[in-house]
Amino acid sequence: MKTALVPLADGFEDIEAVAVIDVLRRGGVEVVTASLSPDRSVVSAHGIRMETDASLPDVIDDRWDAIVLPGGGEGTANLLACEALIVRLRRQKFEDGGYLCAICAAPTVLAAADVLENEDVTCYPSCAEEMGRPIADAPAVADGQIITGRGPGAAITFALAVLAHLVGENAAHAVAAGMVTQL
Repeated sequence: MKTALVPLADGFEDIEAVAVIDVLRRGGVEVVTASLSPDRSVVSAHGIRMETDASLPDVIDDRWDAIVLPGGGEGTANLLACEALIVRLRRQKFEDGGYLCAICAAPTVLAAADVLENEDVTCYPSCAEEMGRPIADAPAVADGQIITGRGPGAAITFALAVLAHLVGENAAHAVAAGMVTQL
């Protein structure tokens, strides 16, 4: 079974986190949500309180097929401030060879972690300047180990792209059909 870690920081974008968790679990991926602190309770950008599966310090050294970062302004700032996460993202890219996935403002975390090389990426339009590279005008972009999404409206498309890369196109198409959407 493929695995995905979804770090959640206070201020995460609700739909981006829940869409990823839901779509990946529908597709048979073992998803573990993790708060940045020992307190497993996090609050979304729109005030939804969630209990995570784990605390990041407890699972950060585990091996993951993908690490998926939801956006949100405050949530992204909190992800950026987590040095242990930045170190883990570098290990994921350069040592473990797993996927790094981020949507909305969160691709800026990948840029700050220096894990982007020549990959094509997208992000929330107002974050493009922080990326220091051209940004694709697409809902989701997959290039090598990097999968990025544009914003909340692209959350399901992004999640399906992550699923397709983890378990295959057939599984992603089956999940999309069951959700009455397209891959």
